[in-house]
Amino acid sequence: MASRSSLQSVKLFFFLILLSASAFLKDAATATQFRVGGPLGWRKPTGFESETYNQWAGRNRFHVGDSLYFKYEKDSLLVVGKDHYDECNTMNPLLRFTDGNTTFRFDRFGYFYFISGQWGHCKAGQKLIVRVMVHPEMIPAPAPAPMSVPFVGSSPTSWSGSPDQPESSGSWRIGKTDYVLAIGLIGVAWQMV
Repeated sequence: MASRSSLQSVKLFFFLILLSASAFLKDAATATQFRVGGPLGWRKPTGFESETYNQWAGRNRFHVGDSLYFKYEKDSLLVVGKDHYDECNTMNPLLRFTDGNTTFRFDRFGYFYFISGQWGHCKAGQKLIVRVMVHPEMIPAPAPAPMSVPFVGSSPTSWSGSPDQPESSGSWRIGKTDYVLAIGLIGVAWQMV
């Protein structure tokens, strides 16, 4: 009887290891770290760069969970709002980093605004706008196309739903929670065998 109990404990232990590793690897596989400025890092532009920070950002797709890595010397990194970004205003930033080695992780979708905290650097082009997109796992599947309805009435009317609210079709892509739940159910079934 003790050997059967020991075997079940070993199975449970390995199952928990597998579950933890699969969740960790899934996160690691879907999140990307982007190095801002490439090998030169976050610095005041000289005018000889092949592209601006914003051109670089436009070539990339950023998602929730991704991160930006900023490497800099004798400088700082400020996270600011749009107005402060437009005006290169370094007063009262949302966040200020001065460690020279900053990793900023995106925890939501939307726009993020970064500027240098050094006087004159932002106006010289050391600023960055990043648009973080909704990760595909979070996007509802598209709704089926509406059926045509013959026009009845005296004047045509049109209706358009709010562009900010996606239509719901009841069908969602498989997300992280579904993945972990499926692994858990497999483990429970395995324990019952």
